[in-house]
Amino acid sequence: MKIERVGILGHKYNPQVAETMISVVDVLINRGVRVFIDRSNPYAEQLKNVELVGIDDIGQQADLVIVVGGDGTLLGSARKLAAYDVPMLGVNRGKLGFLTDIVPSEVEPSITRILDGNYYEEQRFLLDATLYRNGVEIANSQALNDVVLHPGQSVRMIEFEVFIDGHFVYSQSSDGLILATPTGSTAYSLSAGGPLLHPSLNAFVMVPMFPHGLTNRPIVVPGTSELRIVIAKHNRTYPRVTCDGQSHAATQPGDELIVKQYEKPLTLIHPTNHNFYQICRSKLGWGSRLV
Repeated sequence: MKIERVGILGHKYNPQVAETMISVVDVLINRGVRVFIDRSNPYAEQLKNVELVGIDDIGQQADLVIVVGGDGTLLGSARKLAAYDVPMLGVNRGKLGFLTDIVPSEVEPSITRILDGNYYEEQRFLLDATLYRNGVEIANSQALNDVVLHPGQSVRMIEFEVFIDGHFVYSQSSDGLILATPTGSTAYSLSAGGPLLHPSLNAFVMVPMFPHGLTNRPIVVPGTSELRIVIAKHNRTYPRVTCDGQSHAATQPGDELIVKQYEKPLTLIHPTNHNFYQICRSKLGWGSRLV
């Protein structure tokens, strides 16, 4: 892939992002790359020799999108650009950095190597969640990490039924259900006791949240599955559906939530030394090799 046009998205409320965005722009401009900046970013006016455009223009015109921020910034950017076939590269200005794997101190050499073609591409799939009420679509969103059904601000348990590809799986009383992609298996799902899924797997995991039953355990299902969750009509609360912790919708008793794989995958660009297991060791505190 020849990279001639690059869009840059950044966290809008982190002053350190502006400094890193300036460094990224300098590297790109010095290489003769045309640079697009999201005009809604408050730091955009500090950048020189760039074109201020809308987010859709970036999706339509860029060969690559560089996201400056934490994993949450990349998650939001992935949802905004899900409909466009544009690869993403993350520069970490957050805490964990599972997805944004270039550190600010290595911006110049890392981006230079990528512009020279020294990188590899990785496909990640998103989930598509649609909420229906009496057969009418109420809300729709994509999720790179997870779709979560939860009680909202209430501490009451919620009740629902789960179907996979039309087959009844179980009814459940719990604090909710996490549907996580391999990308999201290192996030909320992990904290709830779910398994880690290698990013190359075409599968996602269903993780019950504090189920009222000792036999309710996480289930890994094929990525081609369609899940239907029916909100029980006798719930005393109104559960919410959250995508990546950023997009929200309130349900009512009897609503149906359909979750399936989104039609377009996300392409992530990584430096050639990127390694999933090394990242897990670093971010999750796994033990190093014995001496």
